[in-house]
Amino acid sequence: MTVVTRFAPSPTGMLHLGGVRTALFSWLYARRTGGRFILRVEDTDRERSTDEAVRVILDGMAWLGLAADEGPFFQTQRFERYREVIGEMLKAGSAYHCYCSKEELDALREQQIARKEKPRYAGICRARTEPRAGVNPVVRFRNPLTGTVVVQDLVHGPVTFQNAELDDLIIARSDGTPTYNFCVVVDDRDMGVTHVIRGDDHLNNTPRQMKHARGAGGDTAGVRARADDPGTRRHQTLQAPRGGERPAVRGGGLPSRRTP
Repeated sequence: MTVVTRFAPSPTGMLHLGGVRTALFSWLYARRTGGRFILRVEDTDRERSTDEAVRVILDGMAWLGLAADEGPFFQTQRFERYREVIGEMLKAGSAYHCYCSKEELDALREQQIARKEKPRYAGICRARTEPRAGVNPVVRFRNPLTGTVVVQDLVHGPVTFQNAELDDLIIARSDGTPTYNFCVVVDDRDMGVTHVIRGDDHLNNTPRQMKHARGAGGDTAGVRARADDPGTRRHQTLQAPRGGERPAVRGGGLPSRRTP
């Protein structure tokens, strides 16, 4: 098996030291094993992504000497692929349209907080078969209601999550744009990524992404649950600045390039 790693920053903030550390570990592991290193810009958040942040990412990687074997790839250039997979998931029943309004969801959240429950979507539209007039729906992933998912992590070891604690996350917004957790799954499979190395603040995303991979339907959508393979994840501790605070992701990031 050829090792394939990736660095996949989001241009919603400037490249910081934590991102550089992740890129370095991923690049080094690919080089050590004779594998390939991919650079992917995860720019689906159009409201917060900026051209300046993209430029800093590309210039920073060049200055650091972390040359990619493939890329840079941009998620906004792959929307047709994501729509294809979402369509397959809707047909298979692993995703569904949700017509709940923001006001309804806010009211649900307030009720759950008042009952001291964890705020989450209550599956109101899981069984809905008819559209709601005048509403552009989002698409939600149909998360299993029972059972567990186990993340086999090279740093933390096996980490178990209860499906009941996971949510029916939105995988496509009402304007049709796909969301981060979903796009990551499709990209990693399509690009043949074998080892995901990233900060341990992403550990809680992993069971959701594994579920999305399973729900994406194997051969019909061209996506398999590669994330379920043991030994493909490494969530390492964050590199914190002096004082111990967590590095910023959006704004105020640690400088990763020399300044004049």
